[in-house]
Parts: sequence; structure tokens; C-alpha cells
Amino acid sequence: MSYSLVPVPLGSFQVNELLFEDSVTFSLIVPTYNESKNLAKLVEVLSHLLDNSYDGNYELIIVDDDSPDLTWQVGLDLMPEYPHLRIMRRQGEKGLSTAVIRGWQAAQGEILGVIDGDLQHPPETLIKMLDAIAKGADLVVASRHVEGGGVSDWGFMRRILSRGAQMLGLLILPNVIGRVSDPMSGYFMVRRDAIANSPMNPLGYKILIEVLGRGNIATVAEVGYVFQERQEGESKVSGKQYIDYILHLLRLRSRGRITKLREKLHLPVKRFLSYGLVGLSGVFVDMSIFYLLGTVGWGLTSSKIISSEVAVMNNFLWNDLWTFRDISSQQIGWQKRIVRFLKFNLICLVGIGLNLIILNLLYNYLHINKYLANLIAIAIVTIWNFWFNLKLSWRVTQTK
Repeated sequence: MSYSLVPVPLGSFQVNELLFEDSVTFSLIVPTYNESKNLAKLVEVLSHLLDNSYDGNYELIIVDDDSPDLTWQVGLDLMPEYPHLRIMRRQGEKGLSTAVIRGWQAAQGEILGVIDGDLQHPPETLIKMLDAIAKGADLVVASRHVEGGGVSDWGFMRRILSRGAQMLGLLILPNVIGRVSDPMSGYFMVRRDAIANSPMNPLGYKILIEVLGRGNIATVAEVGYVFQERQEGESKVSGKQYIDYILHLLRLRSRGRITKLREKLHLPVKRFLSYGLVGLSGVFVDMSIFYLLGTVGWGLTSSKIISSEVAVMNNFLWNDLWTFRDISSQQIGWQKRIVRFLKFNLICLVGIGLNLIILNLLYNYLHINKYLANLIAIAIVTIWNFWFNLKLSWRVTQTK
């Protein structure tokens, strides 16, 4: 018996409503390129997992970008053993995001998912994600930055690049990027009706951003997972992917599609009030040190740097013990507290730079009293610090 390839959908990247009479509950897409060494193991693990949980009510679709190592052919050879496996070979189109959408267009599932083909996404997390969908979520994201999540062996520079990309996303598309703790994740699932008939125009690898920005996502859930290191094959991550990510953000921003979101981010009032009260204590510390240093002849800029850093230390201690106590209490130990402080301090150092710019602008160019100028600068930067600390600090990024 011969097995045929799934035809590649043509035209726009829009997922239609479910029209198939023989639909299934779950369609999982695996975009691949040169993953022939990983494919057999991945299909075996996923099929066993879903057979036990869904009793055949699923499909596994490999979407291969015409790999030189013939990944698609390896998939065809596996089909006799795995009846729920389907293979699509794309020729002429390339790119992870578009591969995922083409797979969703050919899929027959009410729930649409995506997982990497390199075994870096633990398959067992799928069951927790499907449970979250069953409880009413429109979108479930596997996150490295919530309880139970982390990275196995990332270097310092890779961590910096990942966090820097997230901060940039928060600046450009706060109402999209800010809805999840890990917008860079490529491991998630979404209800078909939440993205059906929504025209998509993805770029690069970050398909989750496209779904958040253009879909009608009312409820989002997150499940922690630990990102694994690649066992076979070569990483696809390159400098071009970061450039595509920035261009993708700008494309979404310029088209104004984020207005389709039904739910906007709401400021957590109680936490912000706690943060604000801690900030007031920091204002007292900042202004006191600033005044004392001024009386002994220190310059404006140097006085500001020292007074701000002392205030940062004060604010971190109170925020760690009070504002974010519910999170910090789950991260016990001085080592984790130091990590939290370093992240907090890094964000606040950026705030100090903004503070200096605002202070000098108000004092040297607008000739406002330096103490009033300092107070205004503190108020503006407090909002900055709260927003980024809310999204980036006190996150769980290490697991044993």
C-alpha cells in the first residue's frame, strides 16, 4: 500500500472554520527542516502519548520544507506504523510560521497545536496543555517563565538576547506581548474558532505573536516546561531570526490588528498600590540621599546615581517581602533572591538612565527646580519600573 503526501494549501494564510465531517479533536503540527534523525523518535513518543490520552481522536501532521536530508521521506516511511500520521512536503515556500499555518489549514482538528521537531519541547507537557483547553482556555502556551518552567543549559548571552527581545516586544506591542510570560515560545495550542477567518501574515519563527495579535483570543493559560537541549541535528537560530522578530512586531503594530483582542491587559491594582507604597519609601530614601550629597558638594549627576541605587536596594527588599511575596515565597534561598535582585536592578538601572535624561531635561532646559524635577522624574520612571518588573522579574527560570 502506498501512502501519499498531504496537498499543500495555496493562497492566503487564513485558517477556515471546520468543515470536515470526519473531524478530530486535536491536530498537532510539527514543522521540520533537516530533522530526519529526530523524526522517528518524536513520532513514536507523540503517538504513544496521544494514543493513550485521545484514543485515536487526533492527527499528527509533519510539515516539511523540502529538507535536503529527506525528512519528508522518513515521515512517509513511518506512516504504515502510525495511522494518525500525515506528511506535507512544501516546495517553494519556506519558514516555520508559514509552515505551521499551512498545516493548520490542512488540519481537521477543533484544537490546533504546534511543537518543535527537535525534541527540545517535552511531549508530556501536551497533556497539561490539553487539560487547560478543556477547562475553557482559548490559547494555552507552554512557558519557560512560570512555575515549573526553565531552560536546561542556556548561556548568559542567550538569556540576555531572549529577555532583551521580550522587553523590546513589550515596548512595541505591550497589549500583545504582555498577555503571556513567554511570547517567544513555539510550543502552544489554540482553539480553531479563535483564529478561524482571521487573515494572517507571519514573518520568521514567532508564530505565537501572530496568533495573539490577529486572533480573537479571550482566555489565555500557561503551563510551565523546561526547554531541553537539542540531541540531534543543528540549531536553526540565527541573527536573521532576531531581525525578523523585530520586523514582525513592527508589521503587527503598523497594521493595528491588535485591536481585535477582546481582552486588554488590566493593571493589577492591588499589586500596583503595594508597589506604589514601596516606591514612596524609595522616594524618601532617594530624596534624602540626594539632598545630603548635594549639601556636601556632590554634583547633580553623581548625587542622582548614588541616591537612586540606594533607593533601588530599598525597593527590592520591600517588594520581595511584600509586593511579590506570593511569588518570592516559592523561590526559597539566597541564591534565588540574588538572581531576583540582579534582574530587578537591571530593569531599574535602565530606569535610572531614563531618570537622568528626564532630570537633566527638566532642570537644565526647562529650568524647573531640581528637587521638583527629580520628583517628576521619579514618578515617570516608577511606572516604567513597575511594568517591566511585573512582566520580567520574579519569574521562575531555573529548575533542578
